[in-house]
Amino acid sequence: MLRQISFGGLLLCLPLLAAQQPITPNTSGYVGSNACKTCHADVWSSFYKNPHYKSIASGTESPEKTGCESCHGPASAHIEARGGKTTIPRAFSLMPASQALNTCLGCHEKSISRAQIRRSSHTQADVACNSCHSIHKPASTKSLLAKQQANLCYGCHNSVRSQFAMPHKHRVNEGAIQCVDCHNPHGSPAPAWRSGLRPRMVETTADGEQACLRCHTDKRGPFVFEHAAIRVEGCETCHSPHGSMNARMLRRPA
Repeated sequence: MLRQISFGGLLLCLPLLAAQQPITPNTSGYVGSNACKTCHADVWSSFYKNPHYKSIASGTESPEKTGCESCHGPASAHIEARGGKTTIPRAFSLMPASQALNTCLGCHEKSISRAQIRRSSHTQADVACNSCHSIHKPASTKSLLAKQQANLCYGCHNSVRSQFAMPHKHRVNEGAIQCVDCHNPHGSPAPAWRSGLRPRMVETTADGEQACLRCHTDKRGPFVFEHAAIRVEGCETCHSPHGSMNARMLRRPA
């Protein structure tokens, strides 16, 4: 009987004990990506194909690194305001290039190919990540580029487009080679060749060789009699890398 009374008294005390426990409200503002798909069904319907979806699929990431809110920030204020770009903590179309870069590097800073991005010509010219990449409507899922690669580069580098129309050129327009086969749009380290002058984001090999030798391996050497121009100033001393009116893409007729 005493045991029953004690148990009954404990049940009566539970509401009092619960009332004394401090209630910690959810002040983080993160609501989860499922809340976003209610209004943004067009984006959500194909988001599972996106490389960023793995943060949702894994189920192991913290709220600030999961799905939509990993890029755009906590969505509670946006939902309470019933939409509007100005209520999104990180709306990329409204952000300066430097803030967009910092947001993307929150996850993408560990890649060696982006180690020089803050020193790159694109960053110095305030070209934002979303100027070239489209997360929600990419032309292809690879690299999430906003357009086909050559057309994307031509958008700013119009003078190069005409060079690729010359009789002797690298066949970029034909799809045999891509801009990134020679260039690193995220920046490249200062080369050991070309008298140490920094080229226009030309990719270098791991041992400091210029990008041309990746394909033109027969020119690598070592040779008994080295062509000094290659070792000191680079292939561009004699050749026009994009295109030329002259055979072998020479700057002057042979």
